Amino acid sequence: MFLGSALLYGGYQLNKHWLHLALPAGLASYLNDVLFLPLMLSLALAAHQTVYGRGATLPGTWVLAAWAGVALWFEGLLPLWSAQAVADPADVLAYAAGALIFQLWMNKRVR
Repeated sequence: MFLGSALLYGGYQLNKHWLHLALPAGLASYLNDVLFLPLMLSLALAAHQTVYGRGATLPGTWVLAAWAGVALWFEGLLPLWSAQAVADPADVLAYAAGALIFQLWMNKRVR
C-alpha cells in the first residue's frame, strides 16, 4: 500500500512541476493533503514493525495524534509564523481522510 501511495504522490508532483496537465480542482488542491498521512504513517508502521515484529500495527491513538499534530501545525501554528502558509479548514478534513485511509486499509499486519 505504501508503494501505491508513493507512486500516486510522485505522479502528482511530476505533473505539478513538469507536465502541467490540467487536473480537477479538488484533486489538484487536496491530493497532497490526503496522501500525506498515509505516506508518513506507512513509514512509521514499517519502523514499528521492525522493532515489535511484523504482526504489530500502529495504535489508533497514534493515528489520531498524528492527524491532530499535522492539522495543528500546518493549519494552526505555521500560518501564524509564515506569510507563505495559509490556513485552510478543508485541509484538516483532507488530513482526516488520509488518516482514515491509513487506519482502515494500510495499518495491517505483515503476513
